[in-house]
Amino acid sequence: MDSIDLKILELLKENGKATASEISRKVNLSIPAVGERIRKLDEGGIIEGYTVKLNREKLGYELLAVVFVNVETQQIPAFRQAAVAFEEVIACHHMAGEYDYLLKILVRNTRELEEFLSGRLKALSGIQKTNTLIVLSTLKEKENR
Repeated sequence: MDSIDLKILELLKENGKATASEISRKVNLSIPAVGERIRKLDEGGIIEGYTVKLNREKLGYELLAVVFVNVETQQIPAFRQAAVAFEEVIACHHMAGEYDYLLKILVRNTRELEEFLSGRLKALSGIQKTNTLIVLSTLKEKENR
C-alpha cells in the first residue's frame, strides 16, 4: 500500500458511493488505475465491505446507551452468542479492567432500554453485574480508521 491507496481509502470512507471517476480526479490517476487499486484493496481484505450510515434519530432511534457487563466465566460463550444476536446491540467489546464486556445499545426510548436491560440482558444466565450509561450527545463517532 502506498500514499495513493491511503488517499483512495480516505475518499471511500468519506463517501462509499464515490465513483472511480470522482476518485481518479482527486488522486490524479486514470479511472482504470483507480478501479484496479480498489479491486486489489477489496481482494486483499483491506476493504472489508461497504455500508450506509443511517440517521438514527430520523429512524426513531433516539437513545444510545453504553452498558458494562460482568459475566460468570462458564457463561461467557452463551453471553457472547446472545450479545451478537440482540438487535439492540450495535457493538460488543471484550474488555480488560473492571468489566468483562462493553455493549453499545441503540433503542427508541427509555422504555425500550428498560425492556432490553431487565427483560433480556439481565435474564441471561451468568450476568453478575451491569452498569448503564446514557449518551447525551455524540461529538465524534468514527467507525473505521
